Amino acid sequence: MSDTKFTERLTRDNAALLLVDHQVGLYSGVRDIPLAELKHNVVALVRAARVLGLPIIATTTAADSMWGPTIPELAAVLPADLTVIDRSTVNAWDDPRVVEAVRATGRRKLIVTGISTEVCLAFPAISATADGFDAYAAIDASGTFSQTKREAGLLRMQQAGVIPVDHATAIVEILADNADPLAGEVYGALDMPFAVLVGQIAQALTKA
Repeated sequence: MSDTKFTERLTRDNAALLLVDHQVGLYSGVRDIPLAELKHNVVALVRAARVLGLPIIATTTAADSMWGPTIPELAAVLPADLTVIDRSTVNAWDDPRVVEAVRATGRRKLIVTGISTEVCLAFPAISATADGFDAYAAIDASGTFSQTKREAGLLRMQQAGVIPVDHATAIVEILADNADPLAGEVYGALDMPFAVLVGQIAQALTKA
C-alpha cells in the first residue's frame, strides 16, 4: 500500500512554514484561544522550525492601513533576512509573490497558520491543496473571532483535504528521532511545560 498525503510523513526535506497575517489588529479580536497561548504556540513553532532548517514565508495584509504590523513576539523570532510580504488580497494565495515564495522553497508540504482561522488560514490552505501542495493547518497556532468561526473553518478545510495538526506534533514528526543531536534544542524551542517537567524528573532520577 503506497503512501498518500494523509500518511506520508513531514520531514526536514519536504516541509515549509507559511505564516499568514499574525498582525496586532487581528489579534485584538481573537476569542477562541487565549492570546498568551496563541502567541506562545506560534513563536514556538517558528523557533523550532528554524532549528530544523525549515523555509519560512510570512505575510501581512494591509499592514499600514488596517491591521497593523506583525505582532512583536513573532517578529522577534523571524529570520533577520526574511521579508514579510504585505498584500491586499484576502486570500494570500491570490498574491503571486506568496505562491512564488512557496514554490521557491522546493517543498510540497506546507504547514500553514493564520489569523483568522476560517479566512487567513483556510483560504490559502485550500488553494494550496488545489494547486497540488499538501497543506497542514496548524490549528493551535492560529486563532479567530468565535468558536463558531473556528469550527466552520476546520470543517471546510477538512472537506477540501487540508490536514489539521497542532504545532508541536508537526515539529516532533519532523524531528523524527529523540536521539537526533538537535532534539534538545527543538524541545527547548517548543517550550512544552510537561516536557520540561519530564526532563526535570529524569535529571532527578539520574542524580539519585
